[in-house]
Amino acid sequence: MTLSPVFRSPSAVQLLAEQGVWRRLAPDMVALSEAVRRVYTDFEGLIDERFRTAEPHVPTAAEVTTPEGLHFLQEYFFLILFRSIFGSLGVPEDRLQTYTELNFCIKGTVTAADNLFDDQAKSLLPLADHAGSRFMSILQLMSFERLLRNVLDRAAQSGIVPAEKCAAVQRTLMDRMASIGVLEGSEEGGVHEIPHPDVMVEAVHRVRGGSLFALAFAAPSVLESGSLQEKMAAAERSIAQLGTAFQIVDDLTDFEFDVQRRTHNLLVSQIHHLGSEAEQAALAPLWAGAEVPPGAVESLFRDSARAVLERAYREARSAFAGLAALGHWFDPALADEVVHAIVGLEGVTRMETLAEQAVDAG
Repeated sequence: MTLSPVFRSPSAVQLLAEQGVWRRLAPDMVALSEAVRRVYTDFEGLIDERFRTAEPHVPTAAEVTTPEGLHFLQEYFFLILFRSIFGSLGVPEDRLQTYTELNFCIKGTVTAADNLFDDQAKSLLPLADHAGSRFMSILQLMSFERLLRNVLDRAAQSGIVPAEKCAAVQRTLMDRMASIGVLEGSEEGGVHEIPHPDVMVEAVHRVRGGSLFALAFAAPSVLESGSLQEKMAAAERSIAQLGTAFQIVDDLTDFEFDVQRRTHNLLVSQIHHLGSEAEQAALAPLWAGAEVPPGAVESLFRDSARAVLERAYREARSAFAGLAALGHWFDPALADEVVHAIVGLEGVTRMETLAEQAVDAG
């Protein structure tokens, strides 16, 4: 999973709009767009023009409420939310913008690494199209590592960040990313055991999802102190829960892909350990390599899938409740709608079907 959600559920998006969520996030969206433009400017001085292409359009302050602005919000929702949370906790404006630039660089690094694991070619930089998706991902990875250091050096020169702590920020990020990478690397050849769902959530989802989201707090964990550091640590725990929730949702939408690769998947675990005899019998040939029939999650495995979805709801509800306790404005009652809203295109029908089935079953 990356830090790139896509809002595909029209009903959930509309409800969040009616509740004022997009309006409240607008100032942070503008600030992130400024941070992205600044990093793009840094990129111009980093690499020769033959390796660059035209920069993608980044919305202006006047465009945040337009379709262009919504597209930007879709791509960078979590970074925008993180900035909103930091601001509500009292992070000073200059350091807040530094964290915003750093988190964009972290997102780019994670995206490039994810490309290498999943053989994809997503890019957050205006890189010219050259042959080889792996080459492009490696180039993006190297670029963002240097861009992140540029952000730190600029902040140190402005007195926003103590120069002697820049290396500590990078070390903390490296250690955290390496911990996530160890898990990803352990699955490269497929897994042979299916842990119990409770074990899988703690050992896999809180790393792959929770620790991934918590990367946004790596720099504050080094640079903040006193009561603000305590509040940031509490917010980090909530954000880690939110990341766990979305990793669980990813498992529902990526079931077919994960079974084919034999990688960790919570729905597989739920069926294997706690599913009905019929579900377990249906899973066995799939785990052995048989093709997953269309609609299997919503039909053959619907009871276990609803149990997994409910676990995602609980994590998201707890996350937003924790943030509300720290003074953030997001209403925890909307947690389920956020879970519905942030799924890939292929997951919309599945999520909505499972949610409807849960209501009917209740």
